[in-house]
Amino acid sequence: MNEIRIHEVGLRDGLQIEKQSVPLEKKVEWVEALLAAGVGMIQLGSFVNPERVPQMADSDKLFAHFGQAGRKPVTAVLSGLVLNEKGLERGMACGVDMFCMGVSASETHSRKNTGKGTDEAIGQIVAMAQAALKSGKRVQASIQSAFGCGFEGPMAPERVLAIVDRYLEAGIGNISLADTAGHAHPPQVEGLYGEIRKRDGKAELACHFHNTYGLGLANCYAAMRAGVTYFEAALGGLGGCPFTKVAAGNVCSEDLVHSLQRQGLAMEIDLDRLTETARDLGRFFGRELPGFILKAGSIVRFRKTP
Repeated sequence: MNEIRIHEVGLRDGLQIEKQSVPLEKKVEWVEALLAAGVGMIQLGSFVNPERVPQMADSDKLFAHFGQAGRKPVTAVLSGLVLNEKGLERGMACGVDMFCMGVSASETHSRKNTGKGTDEAIGQIVAMAQAALKSGKRVQASIQSAFGCGFEGPMAPERVLAIVDRYLEAGIGNISLADTAGHAHPPQVEGLYGEIRKRDGKAELACHFHNTYGLGLANCYAAMRAGVTYFEAALGGLGGCPFTKVAAGNVCSEDLVHSLQRQGLAMEIDLDRLTETARDLGRFFGRELPGFILKAGSIVRFRKTP
């Protein structure tokens, strides 16, 4: 339980769907606030075609900024999403600490997201992951639409596990299941992660849930029971894949941290600072964000020890 880590993906997944352009200076300000709040793993952006996702056009510059000496704590990990070899080359050039890459279990979503079918994408991602690992980089390989797809409906566990097997055979030991469409429910989550644990008890497991149908936090707890230690979440509950059928926000970072801290977990994170950063995002976009702690406030500091 003490190994649980929050992987903040708001700067990437949270912003990629937003139409209002965020200046580089503002992104730098938000990242600095997250680091000051004690968030040790932050996804700064993705290396994708800026014509498809304009919000990510300055990812190289953002990584280069924080790659300068003294810009981030030595223990902090800055991750970036890559979809192809060109993206990997860009990430290598600007100092990404950990590469996040993956394929979709949904053939339809895969083609909309990357222009490739699942089988073709697997071969490409495995080769990229092995190249990054050989270069001394950390790699997290994901399976998108792992619990269901807005276009295709329920996803057969066997299809997801076949991709897991390919990753494990290739020596990729950090695996994330992404609930791109938000279809997951707790028993399904525990069951699928349990099957991965049977395959490799030493694998580092991560989860990425969207709150489309209100089950994001419940699914996080199901994942935790199944041995997952990395939890991806976004400030304010922002986000959503622009290439899925119903785009909805991620699990909200401050809501997740608040819930964990009520159990004495994730105590290294300054929840007040985290919440204020989420509040600043809301001010920037000029709307109320979906996070509950933003509205209700924290009760962690008032909790009495039994």
